[in-house]
Amino acid sequence: MNISLARRLVAAATVSAMGLLVGCGARVSDDPSTSAAGAGCVDTSGSSVKIGFLNSRSGTMAISENTVYNSLKLAADQINAAGGVAGKQLAIVAEDGASEPTTFAEKAEKLIRGDCVAAVFGGWTSSSRKAMLPVFESNNALLFYPVQYEGLESSKNIFYTGATTNQQIVPALDYLKEKGAKSLFLVGSDYVFPQTANKIIKAYAKANGIEVKGEEYAPLGHTDFSTIVSKVKAADADAVFNTLNGDSNVAFFKEYKNAGLTADAMPVLSVSIAEEEVGGIGVGNIVGQPVAWNYYQTIDSAQNKKFVADFKAAYGPTKVTSDPMEAAYTSLYLWKGMVEKAKSFAVADIQKAAGGVTFDAPEGKVTVNGENHHIAKTALIGKIGQDGLIHTDWTSGKPIEPDPYLKSYPWATGLSG
Repeated sequence: MNISLARRLVAAATVSAMGLLVGCGARVSDDPSTSAAGAGCVDTSGSSVKIGFLNSRSGTMAISENTVYNSLKLAADQINAAGGVAGKQLAIVAEDGASEPTTFAEKAEKLIRGDCVAAVFGGWTSSSRKAMLPVFESNNALLFYPVQYEGLESSKNIFYTGATTNQQIVPALDYLKEKGAKSLFLVGSDYVFPQTANKIIKAYAKANGIEVKGEEYAPLGHTDFSTIVSKVKAADADAVFNTLNGDSNVAFFKEYKNAGLTADAMPVLSVSIAEEEVGGIGVGNIVGQPVAWNYYQTIDSAQNKKFVADFKAAYGPTKVTSDPMEAAYTSLYLWKGMVEKAKSFAVADIQKAAGGVTFDAPEGKVTVNGENHHIAKTALIGKIGQDGLIHTDWTSGKPIEPDPYLKSYPWATGLSG
């Protein structure tokens, strides 16, 4: 975190503690549905309430985050068409995180203190989330984060609607073990999520008799994978566990194919490649490869068929839906449920009301855990088909309760320290 940002965060925390409303251009609502505690400068006195969307519309993560923005916009449009949240229309204030963690933190502060939004929806990389976390905590504001992540975290100011570790990474490892994998090679982007995920993977591997034959990292946006792929090929592991993010996956899988490596000979199980990324990578470069998520466009349910149809109607018949965008779409409906259960837009009231709030999401019914602010999710392992879509190969069969600190796994003891 840079010095200027740190100073702003300290100042924001001080102002918040004093109960002052500075530079917001709005007032605390006189509406009885909101309370002063935790309300900040949010104004609900009129017919609308502001919410913030904070996504990378530019930079290396734009390949993934633009579609998340689109799904949030779809949810907001649907909610507004159906009467809004607690009778109030949603007014969107959108900002570009530009694939830079410090920019995410700066834009989050702007949305909270300058635009006076009731909640913020967005972020993708764990670096962006980690940078935003102190901003939301110091201002007692709410962030709804829609992407699977490495776990070992919870905050009263963040609701995590993507998978935590025991809902994605651990099931993925169980799947590889069931398929007979006795050795792994780890490839990831050089930042928080892959590094922490691989620490967990190595602990699992040690406890389950799986050899880790190599571990390599590349900067976000990296495009030359010849050296890393050569190391992967030489290691001759049973499978690769891939935690690369963003457009680096395009270069990695092209090089993987060029090296003569295949999904049958050495599968690459990815946890950050969804339907949106498949098109950018090229189906021919990734067909047959496994991925771990909690939602695919191919889920056969009435809720999902409507979601897919609505998204295509809004953005075009060739557009695809994916796990992070579904989790973002779901997050806005969950916030709506929390507000209407609490009969308040105030942060403290929403936090108290959150536990047990449900939504019949495209992925299936989800329920908010009021203690750790994650949601119960069904784990799915899928394979990428010739049609560019992901088809379920394995399922947990029912929602898995979130365990972000892996307290129920003896082999994970000490990881959160």
